[in-house]
Amino acid sequence: MTRIFCLIALLVFNSVSFSSHSQLRKLIIDCDPGVDDAMALILAMKYPRFEILGITTVFGNAYPDQAVKNALTIVELSKKNIKVYQGASKPLRKPLDAPPDFIHGTDGLGNTRQPDPKITYQSKSAAQFIVDIAKANPGQVTIVAVGRLTNLALAIQLDSSVTKTIKEVVFMGGALLVAGNVNPVAEANIEGDPDAADIVLTAPWKVTMIGLNVTTRVKLNDEILSRIKNGNKQYGPFIYSITRFYLDFYKNSNHLTGGFYVHDPSAVMYLIDSSLFKIKKGPVRVVTDGIAIGQTIMPVLDFQFGLSPWTEKPFINAAVEVDTRRFLKTYESVMLRK
Repeated sequence: MTRIFCLIALLVFNSVSFSSHSQLRKLIIDCDPGVDDAMALILAMKYPRFEILGITTVFGNAYPDQAVKNALTIVELSKKNIKVYQGASKPLRKPLDAPPDFIHGTDGLGNTRQPDPKITYQSKSAAQFIVDIAKANPGQVTIVAVGRLTNLALAIQLDSSVTKTIKEVVFMGGALLVAGNVNPVAEANIEGDPDAADIVLTAPWKVTMIGLNVTTRVKLNDEILSRIKNGNKQYGPFIYSITRFYLDFYKNSNHLTGGFYVHDPSAVMYLIDSSLFKIKKGPVRVVTDGIAIGQTIMPVLDFQFGLSPWTEKPFINAAVEVDTRRFLKTYESVMLRK
């Protein structure tokens, strides 16, 4: 049965269409590891058509020093030569929130107490790295942002021309017409620095939003995680161990059955196969104050696009639907790829 499943997984993986067989897609992964950030990083490392130019870290799921340590831990696990750059330690304006250690553990990796990494992060700031690497590779670099968007906003403030040199920004964050996960209307990555998010979403570059309205439709269960644990000796046991605490949170606090939501890896999955998602285009603004702080608002009706404060704001791509079954098959196929 195991051999049959692996053959099926390989066939599914090979059926994923690639936009280019001659060039790798160049990525910067901006993250705040975080259990699901770690899973997103590993997914990107496993996919053969990506070239990860660097990893940038930000406050969020863990305190800044812990977040960069966790990123370095994952790079060490990968045995890849990927540089890590530490970024923002606080939001642009609002007070810093304490990390959600009740979700990700006090170490950000499910209280697994990973050993200290032997490698270290670079001296250059995350924002400066983003600006520099974009200039060195104009029109070729995609940023996958799965944490607070502070580093991206700081890069724009540092050099506004970065919006012309970055190919695309794909971020996990926001919630369109669904409940939030940190207040009734806001998602954590956006609420964590709403001012930065509004800067990024209204800047003149290509942006794709993967929000709670799609990430909460996909649940990863222990059946899949166990197969990955047994079939991927490099990453499988690590992923399985860090998800124990995370899974318990969803089961005991959110009363969720059938696994946990696949938040941050969904942004990577969009780049692996965008046909998994249905997209709606429109301007999105972020509420930066008050009881709805962090809410992401795209006008529902087309005629509303011209209303202030959406007037003449750039349209972004926002995922509104996801093929759950095909998503999970593709995810597992990539993770079990030899």
